[in-house]
Amino acid sequence: MKALTEARYRGRDGIWAVFDIGLGADLRVGILEKDIGRVVMKADGGYRLDRGWTIAPGGLEPPYEGRPRDSNEGFACPEAAVTERDGQVVVEGAGLSALVTLSPFGIAWRRAGEERPFLSDRTTQAYFLSRKTGAIQHVMARHEGERHYGVGDKAGPLDHTGRRFKIDAVDPCGFDAELSDPLYKMIPFVLVDGPAGAHGVFYDNLAVGEMDLGCTIDNYHGLFRSYSAGDGDLDYYVLAGPTVPEVVRRFSWLTGGQAFAPKWSLGFATTSMTIADAPDADARITDYIEKCRHYRIPCDSFHFGSGYTSIGHRRYAFNWNRAKFPDPAGTMARLKEAGMQPVTNLKPCLLDDHPRLAEARQQDILVRDGSTGEPAIAQFWDGLGYHVDFTNPGGRAWWRNGIQTALLDYGVVTVWNDNNEYEIWDEDAVCDGDGRPFAQQLARAAQPLLMTKLSYEAQAEHSPGKRPYSVTRGGSAGIWRYAQTWSGDNETAWKTLRYNLTQGLNMSLSGMFNIGHDVGGFHGPSPNPELFCRFVEFCALWPRMVMNSWKDNGVVNLPWMHESVIPQVREVITLRYRLMPYLYTQMWRASRANEPVVRPLFYDFPGDASALNVQDSYMLGPDILVAPVLDEGATGRSVYLPDHPGGWFDFHDGRHFEGGRTIWVEAPLGRLPLFVRCGAMIPVTRQTDRVDPSLDTQRDLLVFGSPAGESEGFLYEDDGDTTDWKGQGRMELRFRLLREQAGLTLSVDADGSYKPAFEAITVRPVAGLDQLRIRSEGATVRVVQGEKAY
Repeated sequence: MKALTEARYRGRDGIWAVFDIGLGADLRVGILEKDIGRVVMKADGGYRLDRGWTIAPGGLEPPYEGRPRDSNEGFACPEAAVTERDGQVVVEGAGLSALVTLSPFGIAWRRAGEERPFLSDRTTQAYFLSRKTGAIQHVMARHEGERHYGVGDKAGPLDHTGRRFKIDAVDPCGFDAELSDPLYKMIPFVLVDGPAGAHGVFYDNLAVGEMDLGCTIDNYHGLFRSYSAGDGDLDYYVLAGPTVPEVVRRFSWLTGGQAFAPKWSLGFATTSMTIADAPDADARITDYIEKCRHYRIPCDSFHFGSGYTSIGHRRYAFNWNRAKFPDPAGTMARLKEAGMQPVTNLKPCLLDDHPRLAEARQQDILVRDGSTGEPAIAQFWDGLGYHVDFTNPGGRAWWRNGIQTALLDYGVVTVWNDNNEYEIWDEDAVCDGDGRPFAQQLARAAQPLLMTKLSYEAQAEHSPGKRPYSVTRGGSAGIWRYAQTWSGDNETAWKTLRYNLTQGLNMSLSGMFNIGHDVGGFHGPSPNPELFCRFVEFCALWPRMVMNSWKDNGVVNLPWMHESVIPQVREVITLRYRLMPYLYTQMWRASRANEPVVRPLFYDFPGDASALNVQDSYMLGPDILVAPVLDEGATGRSVYLPDHPGGWFDFHDGRHFEGGRTIWVEAPLGRLPLFVRCGAMIPVTRQTDRVDPSLDTQRDLLVFGSPAGESEGFLYEDDGDTTDWKGQGRMELRFRLLREQAGLTLSVDADGSYKPAFEAITVRPVAGLDQLRIRSEGATVRVVQGEKAY
């Protein structure tokens, strides 16, 4: 590569200040929003790929053919001034400015009223371009005290400072949650927090790359971090913050926000390759249904592993193995009758002996080898095969027809997009690009994104008026517009608990709000009773709770696999269902307000320096601190409770603790330590056998103490799957608890006309709510005061 160190200001082009930076390249700097700037480079007068699929400001959905890279649609593009003086150019507007130094070339970003830049390019060689390979690099100055988060699903500690990650996607079954890299998703987004506040940088490039967050030390340059890619375009967005929540919310907004999944998808679920692989798979599903009833384990969905598609030991998309499943529609009906929604695994690779391969080849719907014109061959886990091209209209039509006729018509409700990392390593592989072909290496991660978009839309078309629920393992930024995802095929090990926690937090800070982990560990040895129970506890309050496994010994992770801890497992799952109104409300807030459901403690307590270092607990929404037991043999643990006026309450027994200190809490098997901050209002239910809004006839509001000033809480209710979740098909309540001269007042503001199955919300104080007055207007339910909770 060659360093681009000298620039010439060429003038304005619309919102852009344009610079010639050598090698026939120009670089453009613009302000899109009061807190979003953008830098984009054109090499030799054009782009390597003139479109993308990740940017969707405010939910502005990109078409299948991609959003033009030159588009500013969806952005406010505030009026900005450009001034040139003394070898520098300033682009300034709406509270954000970029100071561009022409020699040596670099950009420094400032927020209004701040003298110090929050983000600066390295002063020694910040931009690189290769004329031979198309490789690019961007290098920024790094400062002591800065912490780095995000980058998608990455292993290791919460703070990524000092790490180097490959922006790539593979199928790392049984990955080491501390050390393995890369994993499943390609998300070149970094969130930086430090003395200058927080900011984020997102690179809209879908090629394989690298994010170096201080791993490389070079004496000639001082401290720095960098992003590089083997190909593609340098096109990055600067998110000004200045707080961590503002950066996370803005990145979610920029990439389209989180899909609001139906309520049943938050219920406990099970899947296992072993069940669907078994010769008597249908009978095993019947047995699973019966055992859930026998052991009183609620389960709202059953996820079919890909064994339902098998012929011999290989798997074939859209094929039903009729020896294992003689009547697929009957199987789906039986599951639904038991209250379990059927979800089916689907893989985008057609093996080289797939029954419909000749048809797919004839229709030319596979990713091609541009040098031969033949389908590009790839290694898959069952052998060699070819990948469906979702940038091909014919490929999408073929796949949509398969979803409809082979799955939805039989009663399947959801597609689980799996093994969709698109590991086609053929350098000549070409995607159709909706009639404008491009090299696959420029946008491998677009394929799983479009695959998931297609499954989401196919379900929406099949069931009008109902919210779709899709799942994906692979993808790029923006997959959350359509799907839930998870941390992948984790290893059954104690350290997996600890590092799945930090992996999940970074996924959440990277825009993935609907996430979870395979309960019990997917790969490796079968968990003993203690580890199994702790895994259930650990996974119990993430948005996705699916028990998933494949073990060499054929033993399946199931709630009753260890008789000695069945009561404890049941109790933990029951806790999840009891908190379902709170969890569902947080998922609504995620989709409505771009607010992560699961987040590190420093997200909600930025002023508490001790909270920065906590990596063994997390916040569920703004009010509940979850502190799972992560160590073998432990019957309790220490928990840091952040500094908060009024302190904290133990959710289980109402005991009070001061904030800003570390406490010890007993935690026998089956007791997940939970703490609620003073002033919080937590909605709960007594419907713990399933998720069914039509039968959910009780709602309590647990009020934990009285605030010194004012506190607020929310409750969102609807029928569980309406597409009218922003309109009148909802009941949206905002609770405000205020201390006045006459005492405490609980006011309730209501919106929406949905009438739930419960007629009243019973306010149950935990402490400090004597002489409470309730003022409710416009709600479709009554709000009444009840007895104390403990």
